[in-house]
Formats: sequence, structure tokens, C-alpha cells
Amino acid sequence: MASPGMGLSGAPQSIANAVEQKLRAERVVKAGASWFITVGVLSIINSVLSMSGAGFHFIFGLGVTELVDILAHQAGQSGFALDLVINGIVAGVFVLFWHFARKGQQWAFLVGMGLYALDALLMLYFKDILAAAFHGYALYRMYMGMSGISALQRYESAMTAAGAPIQPR
Repeated sequence: MASPGMGLSGAPQSIANAVEQKLRAERVVKAGASWFITVGVLSIINSVLSMSGAGFHFIFGLGVTELVDILAHQAGQSGFALDLVINGIVAGVFVLFWHFARKGQQWAFLVGMGLYALDALLMLYFKDILAAAFHGYALYRMYMGMSGISALQRYESAMTAAGAPIQPR
């Protein structure tokens, strides 16, 4: 009589299932978190385009960095360095949100989404409807990533309870 192999008995199969589900949940969380870095990087690109005098910008960036760009143009040559510093800090904050959100930190999603929602209101104030609509879509994608955190935590605890080794994220 053949004995069941790995994956056919109860415990190893449940561990394998939990690992698979955990990996899926991780992908969902990281996909949602990736929107933070996308917004931060494209905001810097928008600032560089603005300083170089290009007549276009990406709708994916932040409205607050566009406002800083406008003020920097009014300030003249000295405003350009300050523009890069301020917009670099703003983009860096979104990179920090990305870093912590991809590790499953719910606070990073909540605070980042809150700031991005305020930025969407700024875009609406300036009547940039297309950029505001993109903000809405990005917020939805961020929310979907945040909604995967509970599943991620559930499968991590199931793996721990089943005796699976703990793996760093």
C-alpha cells in the first residue's frame, strides 16, 4: 500500500495551501503599495519637466508639487533649487509610504491615501478633472492593496499555527 506523499496528507497540504494564499495576498498588498512609489517618482519627473520648460506633465503626479512648481517659476532662478528640495521631500514621503505599505503596515496605506485624497481635492480646486479622476483610480488601487492586509495576516498566522517556518517579507 502506498503512503501519501508530501501534499497529499493533511498537514503538509494545508501548509502548502496557506503558503500559496499568503503569496497571493502579498502580491495584492504590494501591488496596492506600488502606487505610492509611482506617484512619488512621477511627481519628481513632473517637477523636472516643469523646470525645463516642457509644455506637458503627467496626470499621475501630485497637485501639491505642481503648486510648488508654479511658485518656483514665480520666484525665478533661486526658486528652482528650493523647488527640487521641497518636491523631493514630498516625493520621499510617498516613497516611505510605499516602503511600509508593501510590508503590510496599514497605517502607511491610511495616511498615504488620506494625503493623496487631499491632493485630489487640490486638483479639483484647480479644475484638473483628468488628474482628479486618476487620483480616484489610484486611491481605489491603493485601497485594494490595503484590503489584502487582513488576508495576509490571516494566512501568516495559519502558517505559524501549522508549524511552517516564518519567512521575512
